[in-house]
Amino acid sequence: QVQLVESGGGLVQPGGSLRLSCAASGSIFSVNTMGWYRQAPGKERELVATIISGGSTNYADFVKGRFTISRDNAKNTVYLQMNSLKAEDTAVYYCYAWIAQTMNVIRQYWGQGTQVTVSS
Repeated sequence: QVQLVESGGGLVQPGGSLRLSCAASGSIFSVNTMGWYRQAPGKERELVATIISGGSTNYADFVKGRFTISRDNAKNTVYLQMNSLKAEDTAVYYCYAWIAQTMNVIRQYWGQGTQVTVSS
């Protein structure tokens, strides 16, 4: 079995920072693309950022210049550093990862979600 466990959410004031972490564990052969989505109340889930195993990144326009995605391949962990947070960043943040448990089988796994609330 594979699990993704998130941590780091919470309440922060506008302009503040938070760092989210998501660690994959279990029977893992390899970890490919990892990333973060978010879902605000009453809205659809939206992609925030992705990072491939080689380190290349991609960001949604609404977080460019404020958020940074990174990963530690030795720890099978992906991070999301969020700076200059705005009220509209309030959402549940979900990490995901494409993980192979064997050489030929790969599937997408999801974290449990962590609440980020930006409010004064």
